[in-house]
Amino acid sequence: MPKRATKRGAERTPLNRDADVLICGASFAGLAVARELAGAGARVLIVDRYEIGEKQTSACGIPTDWLCSMGLMGAHQQTFSELVMHTPHVTVRYRLPWTFSTFDYRTLCGLLREQGADAEFDIAKIEGRTGQTVHTDRGDLTAPLIVDGLGWRRILGRGENVQPPDAFLSRGLEVHPGGGGPDLEIWIDRGYVPAGYGWSFPAGGEVRVGVGSFDPRFHVKEPTVRLAEDLSRDPVRFQGNWIPHKLRPATDDGIFMVGDSAGHCLPLTAEGIRTALYFGLACGRELRAVIEGHQTREQALAKYHAFSAGHAFQFDWMLRVQRLIPRVAPRLLAPALRAMTTQRFVDWSFGHYLRIAHPDFALQGPHGGRFAGGGGDGAQPLALTA
Repeated sequence: MPKRATKRGAERTPLNRDADVLICGASFAGLAVARELAGAGARVLIVDRYEIGEKQTSACGIPTDWLCSMGLMGAHQQTFSELVMHTPHVTVRYRLPWTFSTFDYRTLCGLLREQGADAEFDIAKIEGRTGQTVHTDRGDLTAPLIVDGLGWRRILGRGENVQPPDAFLSRGLEVHPGGGGPDLEIWIDRGYVPAGYGWSFPAGGEVRVGVGSFDPRFHVKEPTVRLAEDLSRDPVRFQGNWIPHKLRPATDDGIFMVGDSAGHCLPLTAEGIRTALYFGLACGRELRAVIEGHQTREQALAKYHAFSAGHAFQFDWMLRVQRLIPRVAPRLLAPALRAMTTQRFVDWSFGHYLRIAHPDFALQGPHGGRFAGGGGDGAQPLALTA
């Protein structure tokens, strides 16, 4: 488990101050917000209980073109042009219309931090909020523009948050044994989890093997260990997290919610990295417009809320499929997966899936393609079909 990097002793000074923009949470979404505020002339403060890049919370996979468009290829580890899906009755291989890559979490967070280097960063535990004042274990912070990128607990929102197992959350756990492999693999097998899936994501010198359950009441440690052992991998270096699977309002009592705090994680696939970046960029652009005097805070709140809510159809549709799959008999799932291997269907379905949060969005906004990098290390250009 990571060691909390809370400042101690002489370093633990009071943190009472104000800022123009206060970003609570320094993972994908929060850092994407700060990136969009670079050069705006605002006093931006990022606060997290851990050092940037210290606590990895996901399998760290993303469509390769998001890394290229964001200028983050320096974190790239391995690229895949195919997806292999296993069930007890069939194994199918899909040739993707775009590539998927694993990356190093710490490196990617460091690159994002460099892109938003105008912002200050400090370590503190966020404990709550009163109006425009955020309370931490080192003192109070005040700002007219506040972003909650702290995760599914939605700490800065109003009222009591719903806790597992009643919350709209999935449960995920993975291990990180050393080794490698050529394939990006998914298991839909009720022998591991009644409702959910397992995965194996090679990432350079390690393989990320895990199990996710759509039902938070179902524990996943035993099936994660079993899947790793079935793959002849050592179940070492555990990492787990709760995964939101329902979109929530992106604003709450004047606070901008990004990433998991707004449910910006796609149901069914539990892919939350590119959506965290996508909605983080959108939030940052609205905040920048406020800083530059082009709109009021209230206008920014309304526009950002509408932008997020405009994706409700896609999120709701994927949640319906997530709830449907566990009800499909395994003997019927196998022929369905075979039928979906036609390249025309794969291009159509995966093309629409990518468009939910398309990498071209990163090339828009105040920075354009300034941070965009080339597509080396096996990256391939998008080849989407309508």
